[in-house]
Amino acid sequence: MCGIVGIVAHSPVNQMLYDALLLLQHRGQDAAGIVTENASLFHTHKAPGLVQNVFHTRHMRELRGNMGIAHCRYPTAGCAFSEQEAQPFYVNAPFGIVFAHNGNLTNSDELRETLFKTGLRHLNTRSDSEILLNVFALALGKIVRETERLSDEAVFAAVERVHQSCRGAYAVVAMIAGYGVIAFRDPYGIRPLIFGKQETAEGTAWMVASESVALEALGFEVARDVAPGETLLIHRDGKLSSRSYTGKVRLMPCIFEYVYLARPDSTIDGALVYDARVRMGAKLAEKIKRTPAFDDIDVVIPIPDSSRPSAMELARSLGLSYREGFVKNRYVGRTFIMPGQALRKKSVRQKLNPVSFELKNKVVLLVDDSIVRGTTSKEIVQMARDAGARKVYFASASPPVRFSNVYGIDMPRAEDLVAHSRDENEVAAIIGANALIYQDLSALEEAVHEASADRLREFETSCFSGFYVTGDIDAAYLSKLSRDRKEEAAPQED
Repeated sequence: MCGIVGIVAHSPVNQMLYDALLLLQHRGQDAAGIVTENASLFHTHKAPGLVQNVFHTRHMRELRGNMGIAHCRYPTAGCAFSEQEAQPFYVNAPFGIVFAHNGNLTNSDELRETLFKTGLRHLNTRSDSEILLNVFALALGKIVRETERLSDEAVFAAVERVHQSCRGAYAVVAMIAGYGVIAFRDPYGIRPLIFGKQETAEGTAWMVASESVALEALGFEVARDVAPGETLLIHRDGKLSSRSYTGKVRLMPCIFEYVYLARPDSTIDGALVYDARVRMGAKLAEKIKRTPAFDDIDVVIPIPDSSRPSAMELARSLGLSYREGFVKNRYVGRTFIMPGQALRKKSVRQKLNPVSFELKNKVVLLVDDSIVRGTTSKEIVQMARDAGARKVYFASASPPVRFSNVYGIDMPRAEDLVAHSRDENEVAAIIGANALIYQDLSALEEAVHEASADRLREFETSCFSGFYVTGDIDAAYLSKLSRDRKEEAAPQED
C-alpha cells in the first residue's frame, strides 16, 4: 500500500504535491518523494520518513515546474528499508522517465530475469516498481525506434505491452520529460486511482491520485476513477487523452481498502468508504443478534480510528450504548504497517490509553476493523481487563484474515496471521477475549456493493478467501514467498 499523485497545471505544483502527500500519509509512512519537471529537467527530492520530515523549505524551492508526480511508501513485510527504494524512480532512456507505483507484481522474478537477459536495462534495487518502470521504458523505447517519434500512440502502445507482460496489482503515475504525465491501472483495478480537474484563469489543471480525498481537499473536481486497464495521458499544456486496454478487463478492487486502508472520507470506485464501514457495522449487528453468547453486552467501544463508523452503527442497530473507551496518541504510526513484530507490540500501549471509567465493571464489546496478526488485539483486550472490564468480547468488522496477500498489502506470510488454520474460539483464546465474532465475507461484499449504489459486484478478497484474481498464484508461489519473507525478517549480522 502506497500513495501516488500526479499533477499537470499552469503554475508551480510543488506545494500541491506536498499537500496531497500529507493527505495520503496514511498509505505510507516509510518514505516520501516528489519529482517536478521544468524545461525538460527533473527536480527531485526523496528520503525516508514522514512527509513533513522529508521536505523542508530548501527542498521545496528546488522543486520547480508546472507538472510533477509524488509518492509515499510503506515498508514491505520484514524488509529492511533501503533509501534507494524510495520513489519516484528514474531512468534516463528513453527521453527521461520518472515513475511511482502502488501495488505489487506477482511475476517480478520472471520479469527481472527477462530484463537481465536483454542486457538493455539495469536494475539497481529489489523493488518490483523498478521492474515495472523498466518494462515500460523498454517497450516505449522499442516502439519509438520503430515509429521514429514519441507520440501519444507510442505511449498507449507501451502501456498495452505492460499489461500484456506484467501480472499483479499496479496503479501508476509516471512522467516523461518535456512531454507529460501518464497514469494507468492494472486490468483488474485492484489498487485505486482517481482523477479530476481544476479550472483556473490560465487553463485546466489535472490531478491523479490514489484517493479522492487528495483531489477534493486541493480544490479539484473529481472526474471519475481510472478504469481497469485504462491509460490517461496529460500533456504539459493540459490536453488530456485516454485509451482502454484491448485485452480482458474486470473491475475487482481490493476490498481491504474499504475495511482499513483508505481514509473514510474517500470514495473509491463509486463507494464512499465511510458509508461502506457503516454498513459493515449494520451487517455485523445482524449476526450478533443471532448469536446468544453476546446477549449481556453493556457497552460498545471502537478501537480507534478506522473501526469507529462500524462500531457506532453496530451499537445503534443493537440498541446499546456507544462509548469511546480508548484515547489514541496521534503521534504514533499505524501499528499494522510498522516493520517488525516487537516494535508493533511495543507501540500499542504508547498508541492507545484506556478510559477506565467507560470500562470498569462492564461487559464490553470491542470492535475493530480487522484482526491480522492478533498482537494488537491481544494487547487491547488485556488493557480493557486491566481497566476493570468484567468481560471482554471482540468483534471484527471483516472476516478472518487467513491467507497471504500478494497485491501490495503487508500480510505476506500466512503463518503470521492469527486466524490461519484456526477457528473463532481458538483466536478468541489467543487474544484473551471471552468470545469473538467475525463478519461473514458475503456480508462484507454486500456492504461495499450497497455503498457503491450497486456499481461494484466483484472484489479482490484473497486475504479472506484465498482466491487470487490474477490466476497465477499457486502453493509453490506462496511457499517461496513465505521463505523469502522469513529470510528478510531474520536479524542481520554486522
